[in-house]
Amino acid sequence: MSYPEKFQGIAVTNPADWTHPKKISYDPKKFDDYDVDIKIEACGVCGSDVHRASSNWGPVKANQVVGHEIVGRVVKLGPKCKLGLKVGDRVGVGAQAKSCLNCKRCKSDNEPYCKSKDRVGTYSGTYSDGYVSQGGYASHVRTHEHFVFKIPDNIPTELAAPLLCGGVTVFSPLLRNGCGPGKKVGVVGIGGIGHMGILFAKAMGAEVYAISRSSSKKEDSLKLGADYYIATQEEKDWATTYADTLDLIVLCASSLSDINIDDLVATMTIGGKIVSIAIPDASQQLTLKPFGLLGVYISNSALGSRKEIIQLLDLVSEKKIKPWVQTVPISEAGVNEVFERMEKGDVKYRFTLVDFDKEFDN
Repeated sequence: MSYPEKFQGIAVTNPADWTHPKKISYDPKKFDDYDVDIKIEACGVCGSDVHRASSNWGPVKANQVVGHEIVGRVVKLGPKCKLGLKVGDRVGVGAQAKSCLNCKRCKSDNEPYCKSKDRVGTYSGTYSDGYVSQGGYASHVRTHEHFVFKIPDNIPTELAAPLLCGGVTVFSPLLRNGCGPGKKVGVVGIGGIGHMGILFAKAMGAEVYAISRSSSKKEDSLKLGADYYIATQEEKDWATTYADTLDLIVLCASSLSDINIDDLVATMTIGGKIVSIAIPDASQQLTLKPFGLLGVYISNSALGSRKEIIQLLDLVSEKKIKPWVQTVPISEAGVNEVFERMEKGDVKYRFTLVDFDKEFDN
């Protein structure tokens, strides 16, 4: 396999018209000793992509290619790579491209929480030489081998992609907070990430409670494996009905402004944990009554670590879990379509961009 001097991608070139990205060519980052070059075959569309492209998280960087749920084939390995990858392997890359790998956090399988300046996101991050990382709506990606993962053979490419950011982001708090047999776990927000939360929590052996505002997603949630469904705007006194029930809640909603945290706290057992993975518009704030937190923990969770991504891929492979994915061929028009439909919530429940070989000529 060969690879080009320049990569191609579908980039946000005009922040004022971010839903209409354009195809560009650009220089990849400098090739380092532990880097892996990957020819991309598919890329999931994460809510983070929309937040970044639309400048919800601050101004989008110039000619930014987003996308961090990448699946493709290895085409080049750095001379010091040692993790067993080979040219031709089908691999994935998530939302992190680099960390220091030397601090206490990195050495304890907590690379997403690395505080070093060497921590770089797969896109919109800045390397020490000033290069701004470019993401997976592209022909290729160049990433440190630590953040590249071999995909099990029985997971289809279009289903593997969403696991690499959205999937592991909900799997990590489930895993770290004891989701399993005998536990009652609530998933708030049944969308791109939340629907995977139901699938994973059920596969891990928990009793699963899907929680949404209306009953519109009840049928889907039960098909996904939820044991109970709570429609918070339609069920009177639901917090009282389920009081002292849940051991763990993972907040997957895209917005926190219309979630009554105090009602969620009322459903928790003593020692129960509410973990938010939501990163909404930067202007939003979380409000709650402090006294209601007696005996209950609330926190935020970041991405999953290398170890957790590998564990998730193994779980999905073993249990034959299938996220609900719609595919769209990548192109300027295709990215425009997924951006606009994501803004409307018009997807069940994840997009994966495909047909990269037809769009990019290198």
